[in-house]
Amino acid sequence: MKRRIQTGVLYVLILCVVVLSIFPFYYAVLSSFRSGTELFSSSLVPDFSTIDNYIGIFTAQPFGTNILNSIIVATSVVVLSLFIAVTASYALARISFRGRGLLLMTILSVSMFPQVAILSGMFELIRALGVYNSLPGLIIPNTVLTLPFTVWVLTTFMRELPKELEEAALVDGASSWTIVRRVFLPLMWPALVTTGLLAFIAAWNEFLFALTFTLSNDVRTVPVAIALMSGASEFELPWGRIMAASVVVTVPIVVLVLVFQRKIVAGLTAGAVKG
Repeated sequence: MKRRIQTGVLYVLILCVVVLSIFPFYYAVLSSFRSGTELFSSSLVPDFSTIDNYIGIFTAQPFGTNILNSIIVATSVVVLSLFIAVTASYALARISFRGRGLLLMTILSVSMFPQVAILSGMFELIRALGVYNSLPGLIIPNTVLTLPFTVWVLTTFMRELPKELEEAALVDGASSWTIVRRVFLPLMWPALVTTGLLAFIAAWNEFLFALTFTLSNDVRTVPVAIALMSGASEFELPWGRIMAASVVVTVPIVVLVLVFQRKIVAGLTAGAVKG
C-alpha cells in the first residue's frame, strides 16, 4: 500500500509538471485563433474556424522576412560557434601549455556577465565595424554570447576522448587539423548536436542585441518583430496576432528538439567513449 501511494504521488507530481509546462503554449495556441472579445473567453476548446491572425502577421508586416533573418542569424551563429569552439577545445583539452586552466576559467567567466554589461562596448564595436542595422551586426554579438558555453562543453567532452586515438594518428603522420577533422569530429557528434542546438535556440530567442543593433523592420529578427507589433490605434494591442506569431516561431524549435532528442540526451550524458 505504501509503495502504491508513493507511485501515485509521483504520477501526480509528473502530471502537474507536464500541465504547468504545456499549458502556456496551449493557451497561446487558443488565443492565436481568437480576436476581439473572444480573447476573454474562458473556453479551453480551440476554434480552428478562422486563421485571420496567422494571415495578418504576414500581410500587415514583413514577418516572413523577420523569420528568414532569424534563420540566417541563428544558423550563422551555430556554424561560427562550433567551428571556433572545436578548434579551441582541441587546444584547451589536448595541448599542454602554461595558463591553460586560467584561460578556460576566463572563457567560462565571460558567460557569467549579463548582456547589458557588455552592451555599450559591443555597440561601439558594431559601429566601428560598420555593420550597424545589418545581419552581420547581429551575428557577431550572438556569436560572442554563445561561444563561451560551446567552448566549455566541447572542451569537457574532448577531454574524455581516448589519447590512444590521437597517438595512433600522430604515428601515421596526421596533422592537428587532420586529427580534429577525421578522428575527433565523428566521435563528437552528440556534443556538437547538443551545443549547436542550444546555441541556435539562444540566437533565435535573443532580444536585447537584436533590439539595440537594428533600426529597420527588414533587418529585425522575430523576437523584436513580435515585441513591436501594434494594433490599429495606440489603444489596441493585437494579442491574437502576437500569440499567432509566437506559435509560428516556437514550433520549429519544438520540432528540432524532438528530431534530435536522442542526440541531445547522448551529448548531455556522455562521460566516456567506447573504443
